[in-house]
Amino acid sequence: MVDLGFSVLDAARVEHTAVPTLRFALGVRSEVPVRSVLLDVQLQIAARRRGYDASAHERLFELFGPVADWGTTLRTLLWTRTTLVVPPFESSTMVDLDVPCSYDLEVAASRYLDALGDGDVPLEFLFSGSVFYTGADGGLQTTRLSWQSEAAYALPVRVWKETMESYFRGTAWVRLSKESFDRLSAYKSRNALASWDDALEALGL
Repeated sequence: MVDLGFSVLDAARVEHTAVPTLRFALGVRSEVPVRSVLLDVQLQIAARRRGYDASAHERLFELFGPVADWGTTLRTLLWTRTTLVVPPFESSTMVDLDVPCSYDLEVAASRYLDALGDGDVPLEFLFSGSVFYTGADGGLQTTRLSWQSEAAYALPVRVWKETMESYFRGTAWVRLSKESFDRLSAYKSRNALASWDDALEALGL
């Protein structure tokens, strides 16, 4: 039986990627030499583990409702699931875990992150998957990890905001129905407006 330990050591923006991406430095420990690990990772936001100011209360209303109800509505949010292959190592190693970031504000995790002004985001990493290792007889053996394998990390809010700003400088995404978009586009064209911002301002929005 192989018992792996996990820790998240750092997080930073990945430069020059097609989509905004955060890279987490993931530490892995083992008491026996490991040939490889096929690691399933579930990343969650432990929203209950931090405090919120009045501005965040307002911006998080659509996710959690009135602050008076947060005792029951404030909940953990799933950010993403991903898979990672850990190469061979003896007692410990560090691998990069890349997490693409969406700026679609209809996605709960993105809406939550965008609502925060500062401080840290309490994250929970849950691990499962298959561990391949050398048995006592020298043969290849494998065992499964349970979802009880986990690690916590406090992600600075500024790291996520700097990542978004580097791709969507001063902008945000809003999804409209095709019918609403066509009406807005026609209004913009009829009035010879230069940008979508101009069209919204002309409509008093």
